[in-house]
Amino acid sequence: MRRILLYFASCLLLIISVVWLIPSTRYLIKTIKYQEPGIYDRDLFQSAVVESKERTFDLPTGTGFGQVISDSLVQAMASYETTAFLVVKDSTIITERYSLDGDRDSLSNSFSAAKSIVGVLVGAAIADGKIKSVDEPISAYITEFKSHDVGSVTIKELLTMSSGIRWDEGYSSLFGPITKAYYGTNLEGQMFSLGLKAKSGVKFEYQSCNTQLLAMVVERATGMSLPTYTSIKLWKPIGANRSAHWSLDDEGGVAKAYCCFYATARDFARIGLMVLNGGKSITGQTIVDSTYFSQMVAPANRLVDTDGKGVDFYGYQWWLVNYHNKEIIYARGIQGQYIFVIPSDNMVVVRLGHQRSKVKVGQHPTDIFVYLDAAFALLKN
Repeated sequence: MRRILLYFASCLLLIISVVWLIPSTRYLIKTIKYQEPGIYDRDLFQSAVVESKERTFDLPTGTGFGQVISDSLVQAMASYETTAFLVVKDSTIITERYSLDGDRDSLSNSFSAAKSIVGVLVGAAIADGKIKSVDEPISAYITEFKSHDVGSVTIKELLTMSSGIRWDEGYSSLFGPITKAYYGTNLEGQMFSLGLKAKSGVKFEYQSCNTQLLAMVVERATGMSLPTYTSIKLWKPIGANRSAHWSLDDEGGVAKAYCCFYATARDFARIGLMVLNGGKSITGQTIVDSTYFSQMVAPANRLVDTDGKGVDFYGYQWWLVNYHNKEIIYARGIQGQYIFVIPSDNMVVVRLGHQRSKVKVGQHPTDIFVYLDAAFALLKN
């Protein structure tokens, strides 16, 4: 038995040594060490601060603050390990619940809800005159792509997840590109290695690389890092209470734009309020202009999905769903990070947690209906 243990220990040491000697595979050590990503991974990586204003105001709480949610809905939310549930109606918090390891001050990973933030920042750069049009090829800003097939992809095609880029979004592979993007240390190098597999602007295919490329466009166009531009154009204007953090690929590196934006539930709600207000902050400051905003929250119905059906569920990095005859705009992350915007009820719902449903109705995880039902039930009280 001792010989067998020594043999396996020697093999493991050899594998680690080989991986360490090949720089492009060193991320595997961190992957094996930490395995599944989590909502409190911030300290595992370098990060940049997205600064808030020194003086901000709290969202007010209404007379019905802390309304009771039915036991069945509470149990349903608990089954997905919900850490935060916040409902804002008419710019007033009507319920706010925290559980497990979440509280009002917790900075939670957004995961892919960060993509929706990047969608907003593209609009901000257009409003600033830094980006001319969503119809421009990305090579107009990322000059390294001028002699590359990916350079012909337009900003709009990245926004609508129709780039035709060769990329595997699978999350279970140790060697997959999304694993390397999360645990690796050279995101830009990874982006420059991409190529096309299909004609762009035809088929919707959800890919994190599209958002990372959008971030590169924003940074090249504005001359600022993504966290800095976010602070100036979004975080301070919406009156965020707490500075956020955006994970970087390495010390002094680039932001993981496709994920990994850490903020509180209340500050995520402020993003929703900006969308509810048509691209303006609560104080009326324009974040994105009305033309871009309309395009951002409209379905990219010129596209087809992988089943050949028209796309009625996605705009510019924001998801769209009709539920109970209500048109809902939402951001989402892989472990059930949600910002729901419900214009018909002048309402924003934020849910954070550790799990989401593995079952989908069309393109939508079924747990979203638990949180929406809970919010709609509050309107009846």
